[in-house]
Amino acid sequence: MGEIAAFVNRGASSITPAVVEKVLRHLPQWKLEFTQIREPQFPHLVDQLEFLADAVEDVAEGVYKDLPYYALAQATFALIYAHKRVGIIPDSILNLGRADDSAVVRAVLIQNEKAFALYAASRNLDWSRITSEP
Repeated sequence: MGEIAAFVNRGASSITPAVVEKVLRHLPQWKLEFTQIREPQFPHLVDQLEFLADAVEDVAEGVYKDLPYYALAQATFALIYAHKRVGIIPDSILNLGRADDSAVVRAVLIQNEKAFALYAASRNLDWSRITSEP
């Protein structure tokens, strides 16, 4: 997981407030896209992406103010990465195409577990259901 975490950290370092604002405009469409993911090997991925998208929306819109910027930047990077069709592993590869997306999302959740657990509690979400498992 160390290499994926380093990849996430590098990617998140390029996330500016302007990038967050641009992603915010696309999130309704991306959330619909994410609901179409059908990967039994990664049963939590859709819920995890929805959770990250909700967190980004809430922070960007000022509804939630306690998420550290690095967690927001990593969540934004994960959403951008999951939206792209070609990543480390292209999404079109059967049974493997979302493995990299899942790894990136898990790295974000694991690195920011305390911050996201507090966010989940503020939204009355069961953090254990937003697992960092694949």
